[in-house]
Amino acid sequence: MIRFFAFVLFAALFAGNAPAATLPHYGTDVHLGVASCAGSTCHGAVEPWKNSTVLQNEYVTWTRRDKHAKAYEVLLNDRSKRIARNLGLPDAHTAQLCLDCHADNVAADKRSKQFQVSDGVGCESCHGGAARWLGIHVSGQSTHQDNLNLGMYPTADPVARAQLCLSCHFGDERKFVTHRLMGAGHPRMSFELDTFTAIQPAHYRVDADYAKRKTVAPGVQTWAIGQAMALAQSMEALADPKRGRDGIFPELVLFDCHACHHSMSELRWQPRSSTGLGPGAVRLNDANAIMLAAITKRVAPELGQRLTQQVTALHAAVSQGRGSATDGAKSVAEIARQLISRFAAHNFGREDVQALLGALLAQGRAGEFQDYAAAEQATMAMSALAATLRQLGAIDDKQHQAITAALAKCYDATQKDESYKPRAFAEALAGVEAALPRL
Repeated sequence: MIRFFAFVLFAALFAGNAPAATLPHYGTDVHLGVASCAGSTCHGAVEPWKNSTVLQNEYVTWTRRDKHAKAYEVLLNDRSKRIARNLGLPDAHTAQLCLDCHADNVAADKRSKQFQVSDGVGCESCHGGAARWLGIHVSGQSTHQDNLNLGMYPTADPVARAQLCLSCHFGDERKFVTHRLMGAGHPRMSFELDTFTAIQPAHYRVDADYAKRKTVAPGVQTWAIGQAMALAQSMEALADPKRGRDGIFPELVLFDCHACHHSMSELRWQPRSSTGLGPGAVRLNDANAIMLAAITKRVAPELGQRLTQQVTALHAAVSQGRGSATDGAKSVAEIARQLISRFAAHNFGREDVQALLGALLAQGRAGEFQDYAAAEQATMAMSALAATLRQLGAIDDKQHQAITAALAKCYDATQKDESYKPRAFAEALAGVEAALPRL
């Protein structure tokens, strides 16, 4: 229940009216480097401190367990060297294209003497340049809000966190993983905010003291906000003439990979009523829109109806040349931005979570998960919703274990995108539905 402790305060402060925080990479504050946080009396202790409001071993957790700490090193491996060669770059570890997401690649005049780009995605990559706030932070006399006022990035706010994470795990107006980059060998981008938050090695402890100082948003709310933010950013990319096109082609990274990348001998096409498209059409990746259709059915039905209509029209505009795809993408993005505010202000309760799980399962029965990306998102969503039900006391540990065991088959079905079988996923969904108790 601690995750819901500070919800009322959160809803009042982050209902979508506050201005968006500047991402750390684009801020004006000087970055001091990871070493400024790594002292044994700061965040570099080997073990958590007893009777401390924070763990104090955050740096050790990051270096030993967090893949962000190895993000720069990845640029030195054989795959990265191959990608650089394919793109005609001298090397990956000096290319701005790569460093923008694999390191804290701030401008030269924003780097202190101790700063090292080879530290990878370090403390200030997420928490913001520390030049202004480090002094009061280490004094122990400041509040968390004091730190925020001096430039610390509000990572606890799920809206700000979604904006931050997606800036690299999808891209934004200044950095973007394109189809050309994937063609050169970059892995397919996959992201869901609540799941990635949960699997991130925790360098904080959510307790009563944490709840007094920071936002504690329930997982279902984090999931919903992440879906809306992801759709907004992808639609804004589609509408952007610089990012939405590649020569005479659209930017193909915005489309469903497996509409093209699948075996030609495998006869697997089936209609999806929500797209209105026939076989052979190169479909937009609308996985986030499918998730939002389930969420809005419960939380914002009027916006959900508009979203469904606009997404269907956008599919037609893109594949059949009806109307303006740019205008359609802007309309979808606008609705998604409204949903971010709506979700941030909504108090997701037990009945909401139950309804959302039911809506996802209904989508599965209706054939909405024919595409791999949608099935992948649905699997992560159901895991987040099941965890929330347990936290709310709607199911006990034994029931949660049964649901988790059923969800394992969904994860198996989506383990490899190249070998995804819609029928196997549908069977796994039926198992999840059977495992759900009558609530």
